[in-house]
Amino acid sequence: MFGFGKNKIKESLTKTRNSVFGQITTLFGGGDIDDELWEDLEALLIQADIGAETSMELIQTVRERVRREGIVKADQAKQVLKEEMVKLLDFHAPSKVEERRMVTVILVVGVNGSGKTTTIAKLANYYQKQGRRVVLAAADTFRAAAIDQLKIWGERAGVGVIAHQEQADPGAVVFDSLKSALARRADMVIIDTAGRLHTKFNLMKELEKLKSIARKQVHAAPHETLLILDGTTGQNALSQAKNFKESVEITGVVVTKLDGTAKGGVVLAIGKMLEVPVRFIGTGEKLDDLVPFDSKAFVDALFEE
Repeated sequence: MFGFGKNKIKESLTKTRNSVFGQITTLFGGGDIDDELWEDLEALLIQADIGAETSMELIQTVRERVRREGIVKADQAKQVLKEEMVKLLDFHAPSKVEERRMVTVILVVGVNGSGKTTTIAKLANYYQKQGRRVVLAAADTFRAAAIDQLKIWGERAGVGVIAHQEQADPGAVVFDSLKSALARRADMVIIDTAGRLHTKFNLMKELEKLKSIARKQVHAAPHETLLILDGTTGQNALSQAKNFKESVEITGVVVTKLDGTAKGGVVLAIGKMLEVPVRFIGTGEKLDDLVPFDSKAFVDALFEE
């Protein structure tokens, strides 16, 4: 990752670093390792919204390595902790978005209020800068506000938005968007979807329908299904993630609003519990405030003073 991206990650984690992870850094500041250190570490990790289960497993792994490698000093144990955190986040599932094809289709899911619409615009902006020609599909037709919001953000990002009226068939929007992309010689379609349907069954049925329509027009579409999670909601974000994962095959996660929370540790819980890669993190409110996720840069940013 370029230094610019690393700096943005570091800036976005300022609140997290200055609170809980600052205390963890102090905890490992010097001296020998004792049982109290591990107890204090567990309490702090849970406080950082990593979750009890992930925290205990992480500490157990670190303690076993420390014992096996004969480490007795706390500052050396901190390095082991950082390395094991990186492993929690390092899922080697390459994004199919980078593969060149006539049209790449990205399906975006997530609850209302998670930053889904703004993230779609940021994704469009990011991929345009990579040389892609992007079209947005306003397939969240259940809320007029969602359609209008996507149009506004699409205009800011300088990309076309295909939209129908409120309550229109989302499948028809996807069909027209892919047809338009082919006609315009665009090579990427990013699809917004409903943030909430009445039941999990309805959600699954709707998303399966959209995927089926996309697949009939573009081979193996969607090529990426991204779940947008609001980092400020902590463990609630994890509950949302589990529900969506049960309903649809998620290939990656985008964590938003990390700059607004002191509990950025939830990203570690997402990595552990979902076992899908974090693709991007949102680092602010501007169009450029989205960076590809780098597990080592993320963990380093948690601890840097």
